[in-house]
Amino acid sequence: MKECIFSKLVGSQIMRIRPYRPGRPLEEVKREFGLKKVIKLASNENPLGPSAKAIQAIRDCVSQIYFYPDGSGRELKEALAQKLSLDSQNIILGNGSDEIVSMIAQVFLRRGDNAIMATPSFLMYEIDANLSQARIMSVPLKDFKIDLERMIRAVTPKTRVVFIANPNNPTGTIVKGEEVDRFVSRLPENVLVVFDEAYYEYVEAEDFPQTLDLARNHPNIIVLRTFSKIYGLAGLRIGYGVAGKEIIDILNRVRSPFNVNFLAQVAAIASLTDQEQVRRSRQLIREEKKFLYSHLRKLELFFVPTEANFILIEVGKKTKEVEYRLLEKGIIVRGMRAYDLPQFIRVSIGTREQNKEFIGELQAILSS
Repeated sequence: MKECIFSKLVGSQIMRIRPYRPGRPLEEVKREFGLKKVIKLASNENPLGPSAKAIQAIRDCVSQIYFYPDGSGRELKEALAQKLSLDSQNIILGNGSDEIVSMIAQVFLRRGDNAIMATPSFLMYEIDANLSQARIMSVPLKDFKIDLERMIRAVTPKTRVVFIANPNNPTGTIVKGEEVDRFVSRLPENVLVVFDEAYYEYVEAEDFPQTLDLARNHPNIIVLRTFSKIYGLAGLRIGYGVAGKEIIDILNRVRSPFNVNFLAQVAAIASLTDQEQVRRSRQLIREEKKFLYSHLRKLELFFVPTEANFILIEVGKKTKEVEYRLLEKGIIVRGMRAYDLPQFIRVSIGTREQNKEFIGELQAILSS
């Protein structure tokens, strides 16, 4: 076989990128280990699934999939605008909120620019900034929390974008309203701040920042949210961003036509009408979080208290072994080596039955 030359034909920044590795699919684990039942606690999906209204809306419209979707997503944007008390022109839709992260990097970052982000945090910030050949300014977490004070000190005349995941992934921690207000007041107006709030609906803290109000009053702020988490539409890939009209107009210039598919739009609109499903999902996570906390303390394991629907747990030097042995038992969790946390796993919060099974198997592995 001839030597492949294509790696020599792309920019060096491409070859430096570590590919994003999602949680393993259920069917793959079933095949590999010969299992009939598998519990997936690796990708922070909603264990209750989507709203029944969303499922019915898909059934009602599935015969129309031969049409292209509404490229502007007008009906969904109007529904979001009404729910959030915004103008629909302040909203952009994405194939997941991470597509909007990619758009932001594409239009606001160029070779020589700086992008500031916490480490560890959502891996796509680094990947997209690298694609734009920007210089990444990584700011370490402080006590597993994003350090906004250190971030503001990292700003230079070349800084163009700051990425802030709130709650942060993979730690589940937040930055508070007062911290964010101070940070924004000290930031140059020509630096874009991206508040990625994929887990916003799960937050219990009363001092969580009111970022939509900030976006109304500051033209350099964009807030990202998603239907993948609490709304249970991860498989349909749909998220949205809220910002001033100038930023939305710029992003729409690079947005792919028909980037959000028809069924995703239909399901998202229906989901917005079912706040009872949101309430039940939120309540489940609150109750099960306490259950897991209690048992992790009994196992004398360090964990990071979370405002999201996952928990970062330290299991020690045998993380790979723990991860693999859980897989053998049909439980998928997420090892944190890609996040430079080699002694940790991230575990999505499931139903009581799923959480009991996870704790039971984890205890057996650690005591063997």
